[in-house]
Amino acid sequence: ARQLSRLGVDVCEAGFPVASQGDFDAVARIAKEVGPLTAGRSSGQPMVICGLARAVPNDIQRAYDAVKHAPRHRIHTFLATSDIHLKYKLKIDRAECIKRAVSAVKFARSLCDDVEFSTEDAGRSDRSFLLEVLAAVIDAGATTLNIPDTVGYNTPQQYGDMIRALRTETVGSEKVVWSTHCHNDLGLATANALSGIISGARQVEVTINGIGERAGNTSLEEVVMAIRTHPTFFPVTVHIDTTQIFRTSTLVSSLTGMVVQANKAIVGANAFSHESGIHQDGVLKHQETYEIMKPETVGVTKNSLVLGKHSGRHALKSRLGEIGYTDITAEQMEELFVNFKRLADAKKNVEDADLHALANDVFGTVMSSSTNGFSLEALHLASVYSSTATATISLKTPQGEIIQDAAIGTGPVDAIFKTLNRLLHIDTNILVDYEVRSVTKGSDALGEIIVRVCSPATKAQYDADRSGLVFQGRGTDPDILAASAKAYLQAVNRMVESSKDTEGACSALAIKREF
Repeated sequence: ARQLSRLGVDVCEAGFPVASQGDFDAVARIAKEVGPLTAGRSSGQPMVICGLARAVPNDIQRAYDAVKHAPRHRIHTFLATSDIHLKYKLKIDRAECIKRAVSAVKFARSLCDDVEFSTEDAGRSDRSFLLEVLAAVIDAGATTLNIPDTVGYNTPQQYGDMIRALRTETVGSEKVVWSTHCHNDLGLATANALSGIISGARQVEVTINGIGERAGNTSLEEVVMAIRTHPTFFPVTVHIDTTQIFRTSTLVSSLTGMVVQANKAIVGANAFSHESGIHQDGVLKHQETYEIMKPETVGVTKNSLVLGKHSGRHALKSRLGEIGYTDITAEQMEELFVNFKRLADAKKNVEDADLHALANDVFGTVMSSSTNGFSLEALHLASVYSSTATATISLKTPQGEIIQDAAIGTGPVDAIFKTLNRLLHIDTNILVDYEVRSVTKGSDALGEIIVRVCSPATKAQYDADRSGLVFQGRGTDPDILAASAKAYLQAVNRMVESSKDTEGACSALAIKREF
């Protein structure tokens, strides 16, 4: 959320407060800590912090209670309007739908002045009924109307025509801001959102890297750069600091574990690469022959400063600033420098991608609320090809005690996880996903591991239907086995942290020693 503020995002929909106490606390914390921030924002105004709520009084109240701490706050409530949703999901008729929508907006408006209403599955809703619902919620006090293509069904022409018709024909349409919300099931999310802008929408609901339900949502970076690249075509401007796009993309990828595909527009590894000889020749002669935007515009900078084991703090801080990390505290800088030196001893040159990974390690730890969890002190492995492996691990507990144990596994990673389970007194295999990737190229590259685990109490349920809470950890290290241990520990730390705030499934993690 801090990075979204620095990026220049106008509205941050921080979460669904009624979903759990953890969600409520997260939204409230964002409202309190990020809501007032104005640093780096060209608008001079802080972000609006928004909470999502179904058209139910308790949902709306919880959303307000979470976001009210922000100087600028919003309630976003929604209700399906398509006949298929009304019949099979909600089991109500159209009259009841209007009644519930109006009641929800009126209650939300009684709590705050900024209320957004979404007509879920608008893309498949009857046009005349949409006009009726939208006019009613405008009269009830809605200030933003969001028109979702919930299942990614519409084409750009259809979606643009719908936005134009609704703006033209809805009674009171001039009183509200019209918004798009598009899904990428047919690969048309960005195209549909841009069509909506041309048709008069002045808010676009987007995500970083296009992540989201099923095939994802509209990509922020694609919409922003389309507008910036065609300033005379799109009748709008944005407050986004585009030089923060790449940093934000790598941070989101790191925290979610969702790797950005190499050919992803704007932020993919190949977005500014040229393999064809004809293209290379053209770019060398004149950059604009094959590039419609400069890499520096989105924060992909050319590194003329080579960092290695002889580089000092000043050189590291300077380079971090050039790639977007300008708000590093002295404590964070010290941790970054220690990690940088360790990496520089293992590989000749430290690249920008390495720096992003190191920085995300530091900032990710701060944001995970697990800085006082278990930490890796030492790892020793003995492994023979086509035989078993043995891992011996030392951990520091939250209370500062050093504990040690060992276990045998079918391979090094299995041995590491079994040893950690013994140390943490976890009797069940809680691992649900394990991913490994290289941050840069070469055999000396920094390795990145993503681990996902679930509570021992819900593992059987997860295996059966993939439901239940899942906790993610990320670790980076030139040694992927050490990175694996770090990632697993971070995931378990998050699970333990969650158990402090919620009862039930995740509190079943039974650490038998009094750590």
